[in-house]
Amino acid sequence: MVRGTREIYNLNLETVKEPRTMKPLRTAAVLASSALMTITLAPALAGEIVGKVKYAGNPPAPAKISITKDQAVCAKVPHLEESLLVAPDKGVKNVVVNVADPKDGKKMAAPAKNPTIDQNGCKFTPRVQVVPAGQPVDILNNDGILHNIHTLPKNNTPFNKAQPKFKKKMTEKFDKPDLVQIKCDVHTWMSGWVVVAGHPYYAVSDEKGAFRIADVPAGTYALEYWHEKLGKQTKPVTVPASGSVTADLEFPGK
Repeated sequence: MVRGTREIYNLNLETVKEPRTMKPLRTAAVLASSALMTITLAPALAGEIVGKVKYAGNPPAPAKISITKDQAVCAKVPHLEESLLVAPDKGVKNVVVNVADPKDGKKMAAPAKNPTIDQNGCKFTPRVQVVPAGQPVDILNNDGILHNIHTLPKNNTPFNKAQPKFKKKMTEKFDKPDLVQIKCDVHTWMSGWVVVAGHPYYAVSDEKGAFRIADVPAGTYALEYWHEKLGKQTKPVTVPASGSVTADLEFPGK
């Protein structure tokens, strides 16, 4: 028996009502969309600090270092004193700049690979670097001669270890925030620095004296800048909720 047209097309809400199983999915999609909109529209609450560190005086020209041991390896290239490197426009290299008093308690993220201190050409490369507290650091010997790693920390346990030519890599770590000088007792001109950081708001100035510290929570801070020859200075800085603030820094001439 064929149903009447009215019976066939009399579709009411009960007939087209969505299955019960679709309701949770639709609700979840609406909530997810709302959350995404909230995240997208939320204002940024962190900015960056950019700037340049300059030397106010006339710096001395880097002195030549006399190579007194292992000349066949160490004297392949001339060695110059690198404790104060100033660009022609007075920008200072290897200045450690950091926010002295962050309030968020954030820790510096571990890098994808261990930081390295490379002994190549009888010098430490890099001369100055920042590593997270508790982070393993690989100490490399690419010279094929005997080196000796002697640390002079303030807050960590010092170590003084020989690294023969067959020992291409040693791994050490510094557990506490610190400023650690590194020497080689075999080659006394070798010197380097490891800044052990308790938070991520650090930078090391490049060869032009420029630096950048990203994702700093908005607020007013004391900005510290330290150099191995020029000492430590501070300057107040106010970081905006988004964008950047320029903090140009200067060391007095000596």
